[in-house]
Amino acid sequence: MSVKSTVRKQYVQIINSAAQQLASLKKPSEGWLSVLRKALGMSGAQVAMRAGVTRSAIHQAERNEANGAITIKQMQKFAEAMGGRFVYAIVPERGEVADIIQLQARRKAEARVVRASAHMALENQSLTSKQQAQRINDLADELIREMPSDFWEVK
Repeated sequence: MSVKSTVRKQYVQIINSAAQQLASLKKPSEGWLSVLRKALGMSGAQVAMRAGVTRSAIHQAERNEANGAITIKQMQKFAEAMGGRFVYAIVPERGEVADIIQLQARRKAEARVVRASAHMALENQSLTSKQQAQRINDLADELIREMPSDFWEVK
């Protein structure tokens, strides 16, 4: 096993572990800053004083978070002001890393097989539906094993 594939497996483990831990975590509609502040029973003015900003800056930060317009640095600053810590992650929408790779491999395989089938049909050499499905599965497995340089390109 190459160093590159070993490192990649470690990255996959990191992402899959985070995805598993965060599977049920959903951002509250009003945002984490507001929810933590209210859970602690702190006013905007109290958070502002602890963060060294104005009360309106806290209100604006909470609004920005809810709208997706806040920076990571701001989230860290205000979380720390409330005795919390800001955590972020990028994880697969559903499942694990392998699921995303499998889906891409299947898309690429289907596109290739459909293209080839169209040419074969012109020559009266069409595959049956079962043969076509098997060819897609085989090609998807091959694409996953080889991960060609154009694997993530949309064609």
